[in-house]
Amino acid sequence: MTSDVLIWLIALASVFCVMLRPRCWPEAIWALLGAGALVGVGLLSVADAAKAVANGWDVYLFLIGMMVLSEVARQEGLFDLLAAAAARFAKGSAHRLFALVYGVGVVVTVFLSNDATAVVLTPAVYAAARAAGAAPLPYLFACAFVANAASFVLPISNPANLVVFGGRPPALLDWISLFGPASGASIIVTYVALRLVFAGDLRGRLAVPKPRPPMSRGCRVAAVGLAGGVAVLLGASALDVPLGLPTLVAGLATAAAMCVAEGKGPLAMLRGVSWSVLPLVAGLFVIVEALARTGAIEALAGLLGAAEQAYGDAATGVGAGTITAFAVNLMNNLPAGLVAAKTLALTQPSVSPLITGAVMVGVDLGPNLSVTGSLATILWLLALRREGQTVGALRFLRVGALVMTPALAASLAALVLIRF
Repeated sequence: MTSDVLIWLIALASVFCVMLRPRCWPEAIWALLGAGALVGVGLLSVADAAKAVANGWDVYLFLIGMMVLSEVARQEGLFDLLAAAAARFAKGSAHRLFALVYGVGVVVTVFLSNDATAVVLTPAVYAAARAAGAAPLPYLFACAFVANAASFVLPISNPANLVVFGGRPPALLDWISLFGPASGASIIVTYVALRLVFAGDLRGRLAVPKPRPPMSRGCRVAAVGLAGGVAVLLGASALDVPLGLPTLVAGLATAAAMCVAEGKGPLAMLRGVSWSVLPLVAGLFVIVEALARTGAIEALAGLLGAAEQAYGDAATGVGAGTITAFAVNLMNNLPAGLVAAKTLALTQPSVSPLITGAVMVGVDLGPNLSVTGSLATILWLLALRREGQTVGALRFLRVGALVMTPALAASLAALVLIRF
């Protein structure tokens, strides 16, 4: 067996174990086992593995900052407050509640990332739907799908955005000009498709929940901290500054302010953060580094460059974005995003920004097809299970095929149309 074949076998086995979680072991363990196996059998040196891990430093800082911001807001009940307010403003209308939940999901995803929507907004929406006497699944599906559909509005909306662009996404105004229409198309088409899919479940009148107590001091501090953190991140993005350190500083500053305001210790606050995400991402960086040594990424870069020369950037972008969108469901969007980043890096500066943008749309929006497409969707499933709800892979696939496909087509079309 050649070393290249062995690398691919270990990599594929690791990725599938990350998605399927055999023995219910956390995803991070399987990623680290795969990375350790590659080093242990001599397919990758310790130095090269360490370098691959170190290359993701900006992504790690971004993830820590975002997770701390989200956890502070969760502990202070800010997401529960938003979901409860949506239920009250719905005034008994299931359609209006669905629209409000989706709108809240857009805001949370855009400014706090798709993982925050999946992990902390989902339980709050479940509680609000139950309080209103609504069947919860349509609203829970809205959380899952908007988490990916709105995840390329801003660079901070999805950690995968930093991965695809190697930690240096375009400056804020450039990002908005490139992805603004595509993001709008994704959000609108996903909403319309979900409304059509769940039309039968959104009939009848709902109860109007009782008003909640006024916002607590801790909740107000959390809201101010979140607003300040978002302002810092938008400023860093506008100045084309790497987002990792500003995100970390914003998260830690908000947590410190909360400790002072509420008299809490930092350990209790940080204990709820999903720290296992960091070794998961680090392990995937090592696995993709090994894949890069097989020559497969160079071959992909060559195919991409040849396709652009033969068919132009518009047709190549649509094709690359579509292939990427379906491929991420076979290997999860984090490793797929890493492969895409290395492939695109080898084609620079020759490949058009349109093609890079189309690939990123595929990485972000494609996971709405299946439960294994993104880390956010996997986290959403875990949040559902904690609430006693289950969604089978086949049911998600049926909904995903009806929702993701038209949203992807509309987003890629909008991305191409801004060129003309």
